[in-house]
Amino acid sequence: MNDIPLARRDLIADRLAAGQRAVAAALALEFGVSEDAIRRDLRALAAQGRCRRVYGGALPLSPATTPMDTRIHEARDRKDALARMGATLIEPGDLVFLDNGSTNLALVKFLPADYRLTVATNSLAIATEAVKRKDLQLIMLGGCVDPHIGGCVDANAVARLREMNVDKCFLGICAVSGLTGACAFNPADAAFKRALLAASLRCIVMATNEKLGTRAPHRVATIQEVDCFVLENNAPASEVDTLIQAGTSIIQAAALT
Repeated sequence: MNDIPLARRDLIADRLAAGQRAVAAALALEFGVSEDAIRRDLRALAAQGRCRRVYGGALPLSPATTPMDTRIHEARDRKDALARMGATLIEPGDLVFLDNGSTNLALVKFLPADYRLTVATNSLAIATEAVKRKDLQLIMLGGCVDPHIGGCVDANAVARLREMNVDKCFLGICAVSGLTGACAFNPADAAFKRALLAASLRCIVMATNEKLGTRAPHRVATIQEVDCFVLENNAPASEVDTLIQAGTSIIQAAALT
């Protein structure tokens, strides 16, 4: 009998790892236990860093907890599909800000070649790719580099950002939830992203499925403050509906072949 709570907890952890939400009331009914028992399970899993507690249950962790130099090599075909679609939102002459993020890095190669674009970024990886494009004017925000984030998010970078009028920003976010909005794990990164949002006429978020329905500690924007989410072709319909109901627009990438 002593192994039953551990087996239940492991099953809940497996579902969270697969990107599913944990709703205490539903789990209590499923396993025939009290909601208090489920809440104890969720507290234990949160203490182990395996989920984030929210009212009524828990959300899976976002994959964006891993360093930028690791995420660059993950799910490239899916990120390319998002980037191709995201590039269609750019207009000639735009000042486009590409925030730190592996999907935003993928966008560099899809930027239209004849649009006279200016690309600004605080990301070392994005700047390295953008400078290879002779048709782009590049602005690199300086400051102290955070190796985990892969770019500059300190006071120097924020001060420079506040001097800019950005036409479109592609905001790099760690987690998206209809309940908690677009969020980040690092407080300095979140502060930079909020400053970027304030400096931009339009805000766009490209998000892989793993980030949907997850949360991180620091809110960057409400769902309504994001003008458009670019999602995968097979994004869960429930998550798409939640975002639309929260007050944003959605476009979806082409299906992978």
